[in-house]
Amino acid sequence: MSAPEPWTCPTCRLRISTPFCPQCGESPLRPPDLTLRGIAAKVLHAATSIDGRLLRTVWSLLRHPGELTLAHLNGQRMPYVPPFQLFLLANAFFFAMQSLTDTQIFGSTLDSHLHHQDWSALAQSLVAEHVAALRTNLTQYTPVFDRAAVLNAKSLIILMVVPFASLLWLSFVLARRPFVTYVYFSLHLYTFLLLLFSFALAVAAIHVRLGGLGLGSPVVDKVLSIVNLGVCGSYAYLAAGPVFGSRGVTRLLRAMGMALLAGVIVLGYRFAIFLITLYMT
Repeated sequence: MSAPEPWTCPTCRLRISTPFCPQCGESPLRPPDLTLRGIAAKVLHAATSIDGRLLRTVWSLLRHPGELTLAHLNGQRMPYVPPFQLFLLANAFFFAMQSLTDTQIFGSTLDSHLHHQDWSALAQSLVAEHVAALRTNLTQYTPVFDRAAVLNAKSLIILMVVPFASLLWLSFVLARRPFVTYVYFSLHLYTFLLLLFSFALAVAAIHVRLGGLGLGSPVVDKVLSIVNLGVCGSYAYLAAGPVFGSRGVTRLLRAMGMALLAGVIVLGYRFAIFLITLYMT
């Protein structure tokens, strides 16, 4: 490739003879850049490059469990979206699905905590004491709690990853792997779970469209919960092989343990959001 004509960087005011400014990375302005075709070409390039990287990452996450974690551990990071950023994108997509379907999984309403959760008896006692201390009533307090619960569930969702990564590290402590291994694995697993939950929300919404109750139906709720748990266990089984080198019965048992642990943490997160919201409002 021939050397470019010397040009002056419009940002640094330096005379440059390379394709990009070594100080700021600026490139010379070409006549086509100021045309509608040039602008459209830049927009198309930006959109396809971003979407291509994201689509490649999601495809790897779904099609090849564990390989995305390995790629980041081995330093192959440029082709993929970083684990934490991917988790945040999945989180945004999941909460968008909740808004579209008008269904809350983590930010459950106060009524749900009081009447439809395993801790409802305790919740009734705690809420009664809190409402009395605030010198208000349940009718006035409920909308305040519900709005705060949705915000807390969205902003604190990373709390699910922390205990999972820590307990996973303890279970593999003899393997002497860097802790970041378990962080990356946990972020990718929970990214997958958020996408799985989004799919479950879509199924529940279709059930409502057909005249059903969606997640309000105990049968639909239980079936989707069992399916989610089974799919989570299958994904953990497939991912544990390439990442941790697990094989045979050990791999199966560890996958089952991961699925159960993820399920328990989801329930724990719901309860934690209830407590945090209750004592912050």
